[in-house]
Amino acid sequence: MLNFTTKEQKNTEQTYMSVDNIELTPFLIAGLFKNSLIEMDPTPVIEEALPIASFTILGNNRSRVTIIVDDTANLYLPDEQLNFLLGILSACKMTMEDVAIININKNKAVTYKSIEVELKADKIILFGVTAAQIGLPLEFPFYQIQQFNKQTYVAAGLLKHIEKDKAEKTKLWNCLKQIFIG
Repeated sequence: MLNFTTKEQKNTEQTYMSVDNIELTPFLIAGLFKNSLIEMDPTPVIEEALPIASFTILGNNRSRVTIIVDDTANLYLPDEQLNFLLGILSACKMTMEDVAIININKNKAVTYKSIEVELKADKIILFGVTAAQIGLPLEFPFYQIQQFNKQTYVAAGLLKHIEKDKAEKTKLWNCLKQIFIG
């Protein structure tokens, strides 16, 4: 778009104001900046507290995968079972960054609803935990992939039993392949 100006218009513009040389009076500046960028008398800021999880987890839950175990003697799992679980996660191309492990024995308030709200879990794997223990209104057998409440569930036996039984490992692996590898 071309702008045509006459010689008279150019002289008038230069007389009144140039975009390059705008002068603001202190009164105009005060009006433009009624609220200063730096507050001289700060009032205390009350930060809204994030809701505290009603249960403890191991892992960072990046992929929203929740693993629920039942161990009476440990906070989460004994070392050998945790190492076995890490091997399973590795086979599924995951790490502890991707999951949240909950020991239902140490977290009695865990329900499928609290997992949904607090962890936003998409996939829940139960090791030695029944659906009834987390308040699910349905029952399903081990190694059956179950959809409920826009979440995928699979139940299996205790990790210590699966680790020693090749048939159980195979059943678990077949489920996990369907869920995680496709």
